[in-house]
Amino acid sequence: MSTEPETTGETGAETPRAEAAPEEAVAAPGAEGSAAGGSAEEGSSGEGSAAKASAAEGSAGETSEGAGSAGEASEGAGSEGDAAQLSEAEAELAAQRIERERIERRKAEKAAPIEAGTKLSGTAAELLAAVRAVESGAKPAATVFAEPEPPRRAAPEPVRRERPVAAEAPAAPPAEAVAGVGQVLAEGGAPAGLAAQVAAVLGEGAAEQLRADPWQLLRVGGVRPEQADGFARALLGAECGPDDERRGRALTVWLLEQAAVAGHTALELPTLTAALGRQGVPDAEAAVQSALAEGEALAFQDGLDETSESDGEADEEAEEERPVRVLVGLERYALAEESLADGLGRLVNSVPKQDGSAQSWEEAAAAAGGSAGELIRAVAGHALVLHTGGAASLAEPAALLRAAQGLGLRAWAAAHTPLGRGSFAKLLGADSPRVATVAGLLTGAEGPGRDGDGALDLDLLVVLDAPQLDVEAAALLAESLPDGARLVLSGDPGVLWSAGPGRVFADLLAARICPQIASRQPDPGPLGELVSGIGIGELNQVEAPGKEIVIVPVRDAGEAVHRTVQLVADSVPRAIGVPPEETQVITPGHGGAAGTRALNAALKERLNPGPGRFGGFDPGDRIAYSPAPGRTIPGHVVKADADGLHLSCAGEPVVVPKDQVDRTVRHGWALTAHQAAGARWPAAVVVLPGDATAALSRPWVYTAFSRAERHLSVVHGVEGALPRAVAEVPAKPRTTRLTELLTPQVAARSE
Repeated sequence: MSTEPETTGETGAETPRAEAAPEEAVAAPGAEGSAAGGSAEEGSSGEGSAAKASAAEGSAGETSEGAGSAGEASEGAGSEGDAAQLSEAEAELAAQRIERERIERRKAEKAAPIEAGTKLSGTAAELLAAVRAVESGAKPAATVFAEPEPPRRAAPEPVRRERPVAAEAPAAPPAEAVAGVGQVLAEGGAPAGLAAQVAAVLGEGAAEQLRADPWQLLRVGGVRPEQADGFARALLGAECGPDDERRGRALTVWLLEQAAVAGHTALELPTLTAALGRQGVPDAEAAVQSALAEGEALAFQDGLDETSESDGEADEEAEEERPVRVLVGLERYALAEESLADGLGRLVNSVPKQDGSAQSWEEAAAAAGGSAGELIRAVAGHALVLHTGGAASLAEPAALLRAAQGLGLRAWAAAHTPLGRGSFAKLLGADSPRVATVAGLLTGAEGPGRDGDGALDLDLLVVLDAPQLDVEAAALLAESLPDGARLVLSGDPGVLWSAGPGRVFADLLAARICPQIASRQPDPGPLGELVSGIGIGELNQVEAPGKEIVIVPVRDAGEAVHRTVQLVADSVPRAIGVPPEETQVITPGHGGAAGTRALNAALKERLNPGPGRFGGFDPGDRIAYSPAPGRTIPGHVVKADADGLHLSCAGEPVVVPKDQVDRTVRHGWALTAHQAAGARWPAAVVVLPGDATAALSRPWVYTAFSRAERHLSVVHGVEGALPRAVAEVPAKPRTTRLTELLTPQVAARSE
């Protein structure tokens, strides 16, 4: 332990201090808000939340705390084609489209609409009436369960490749369509550079659609309401007004999309109408009803509280008085959430295949011992099991996989990132470990492939980093499991929720529909002690005799950038022995004076200077590749040529076409916490500039600090905001329906 005096966050932010290597600045986090490492809300930079990001920024996978991506890529990619020419992203999109079509067909198989809402009145009743009018055909709807009804699991097997390649650009819209849209944009004073995006989003007849409804411009990512209003005024002249029905409808859809960016799968009606009012919509309720009538949104009603058991007239009276909430959401996320609930219900109420005798399972559990044994016993008798714990607890699902494979099960694990996949494969210690990424499993690029019915060809699937599952990915997984299979969702409930909409793991833990095994294996050492305390809301003082935790106080963002570069390039390699390429910088967001852009620029200048001839990149640059919004894969640049930018991501070659580079590749020395989730590095440097105060929360701090395996440096400039955030700021709430949708599954299981 260093003999230097303890450095607290309060003193560090005010007192000038010379640069110090880790051995010169070791300090234990104080219980009173002393400099215990820190972090800040993902994507909550000074430039604003992800909902305010520009189109170019948003497409590169920027996320925010509780925000994340705006969802998966578009659903229009085809599933046919030669395997050698299909790209990773195209295969993923094709698999998603296949699953969504299956979801729609299953909903269409229902004999009649669910009778609900008979106790409602006023606006709620009108909204439900509007939905039923669409369903009955009394009002037109663009997409409301209109597909034919082929048998379940009739989808073809997604294309598989041994080695992924970069996503190629989707088919560009015809030149004449882009030209037509460009002409309309020019008439409205909008940038001509949006023409290709508008044509791709609106599809056939894009120019005519845009001319008839200028607010359709809001469907392009990054376009703000005030920009769409200006475009509409220039195009329509005197006909344009704030009470235009087209404007209200478009803003309703836009607000629901922004809610999905913030993690919600739906919004409560009062919340939505209040947001519309803030956007200057005179009749917010009429705007919502218009969106429902056109099939651009769906309405739901859920009971808020369970009444106590009673019988006879008392029970009927309780049902009459039961409060409900009316929710409005986009069809895409509504169907995914309902499909997920159906799939999980199928698992919970099914009997897993009898692979191995009860005695064999018990012998495997006894051999594993502890909470690993408990996990094996739970999986032996249940098709769905939840497992919680930190990094050290990964030994328990590893023991489960080894036991299952010993019993003859086709057992696989799926991690959130390639780095997580590699770490777990090492933990398994197998010559050919059955570990994939979730995205690779769903696209068929990794994993066991699919059987003749389109289901994953396996008996047991263990999903690691389960809190990172958004509702769409989770629905695809649930729908892909064959009958009789077992599913284990394993993860640390203290980390940030998914970048996409939903809070699947947290909702399942709250629903309590299946066994939950909590690991009793704590993360070791000072870092484990620090992170464990943060998880329960305490920023404890931790002794770090081996320089596992270092606090570097700073006064402003400029000093934060300077000290971060010094730590990565000099101090950590010299004092800790971790080279720069194995040290990850984590900061609150992309913008600001100490965001990822500023830090990456400074780190590139120090660690790999060059002219950046190919879109700002040079061979050797560390990068963050985002093949789809919300997915980030760290790697480095190999070379650039006529084919595009050649990357190496987790040892796998990726080629990014020239026109995709600016949207999918960023420098990656510094990441946000959401981008870093699901991976760990030997050393992490967490940067907390003074403007990060509003971004801090317990999940963000927990996630950022727990990315370090051996050493954590905290560039600390937020003073007392850090302990307050850990103690008082929980995860931002998300509005979801999964828990309510799972309630019938609980009843069925109890019966």
